Amino acid sequence: EEDKYVKFESGLRPDIKQLIGFSEIRDFPTLVTKARICDEDGKAKSSYYKAMNDRKGRSQDRGKPYDNKGNGSGGRKQGNGQCYKCGARGHMSYDCPLKDD
Repeated sequence: EEDKYVKFESGLRPDIKQLIGFSEIRDFPTLVTKARICDEDGKAKSSYYKAMNDRKGRSQDRGKPYDNKGNGSGGRKQGNGQCYKCGARGHMSYDCPLKDD
């Protein structure tokens, strides 16, 4: 029976082998039962997290709360060639003739 136990344990996935190894089960039917439970728990956990991921992905399909016109600090600026200091066109505020020195 020890040979059967060793052969079975060596064929287990590493995650299940690690869980089973800590309990040091020496009874073959108990080992098989515990390995099956660990496998089923792993599958249940995996499907749970997959479902949560799918649900999270669907919620991100909603529209963005802000438009992408670029008016924010991180967006692209659409310059109209008008000076911010005097409002005239043809120069920028850093080249404004009315600049305070």
